[in-house]
Amino acid sequence: MITQLLAARQRPIWQRELARAVRSLQELLTLIELNDHPEIASETTRKQFPLRVPHSYIARMQKGDPNDPLFRQVFPLIAEDQISPNFSLDPVGDLAAVRSSGVIQKYTGRVLLVITGACAIHCRYCFRRHFPYVDHNPTKDHWEQTLSYIAQNPSIREVILSGGDPLTLTDNRLASLAQALACIPHLKRLRIHTRLPIVLPERIDIHLLQWLKDTPLQKVVVIHTNHANELDNTVEVALNALTQAGCKLFNQAVLLRGINDNIDTLCDLSERLFDLGVIPYYLHVLDKVQGAAHFEVDIATARNLYQALRTRLPGYLVPLLVQEQAGALSKLPV
Repeated sequence: MITQLLAARQRPIWQRELARAVRSLQELLTLIELNDHPEIASETTRKQFPLRVPHSYIARMQKGDPNDPLFRQVFPLIAEDQISPNFSLDPVGDLAAVRSSGVIQKYTGRVLLVITGACAIHCRYCFRRHFPYVDHNPTKDHWEQTLSYIAQNPSIREVILSGGDPLTLTDNRLASLAQALACIPHLKRLRIHTRLPIVLPERIDIHLLQWLKDTPLQKVVVIHTNHANELDNTVEVALNALTQAGCKLFNQAVLLRGINDNIDTLCDLSERLFDLGVIPYYLHVLDKVQGAAHFEVDIATARNLYQALRTRLPGYLVPLLVQEQAGALSKLPV
């Protein structure tokens, strides 16, 4: 018992917070002071893609409001049970682009590594909610094969760490991978796609910052936030620390019905991001993954919102409105 207690105390705070993330529907409803919800997804859907949300993210939700934009991103609604035409299990063609163990290459000059299937939060619109991570996850033993693929392709200038969320891995494993990547002469940049600085800002600790500072590769961190309410003071501290560690920060948002599909919300998000040193980078239309059709914003509405953004904000605060299509050689403007 004493040994177990000591081990728990020695774990980083972020790992302890990750371990106690809320997985119970009733616990989440109680925490935000909702007695019940009439539109809960079926048990089958909830088992396939279970609820998971950290306490620090829940603390930013508006109590008693079932339409809170943070709550709606994580709560499994009955609409997820519907089979929707033109929606699929692999909407962006990830599986067709697998080149080696955990390596996805769609675009010239860069590869994406799916290094974990774990996330700190399960966003209900996630385009990889059906991805077969067990079959395509390069564990430590497989990284040699992954690194060999990159080393043998001198056209690759950038490696993108993705998942899941790469920052759910330990710093020892991430530092080891970064060190191995830095030894490949033609690599210039390490890009990390992560939601953890937003949903679990405790993750940005001294150990993470140290290996980021140590790598000679140029560092790009692409965060994912969809609403200014996600960006509280704890997130501000985390993002500032990443900037101080030499990371260039960009944001990718998804246009989501009932969450950020209005001009004031999108303007507030861009303004708040820039205040925190983050460049609004992409605004994605929804990837058509089964279970997420209720989040879709039609293309005409998306274009109207984009034009309104251009009239309200300076150009550097207007994210590119894009969509990803399977087999395309780049993100496509909408």
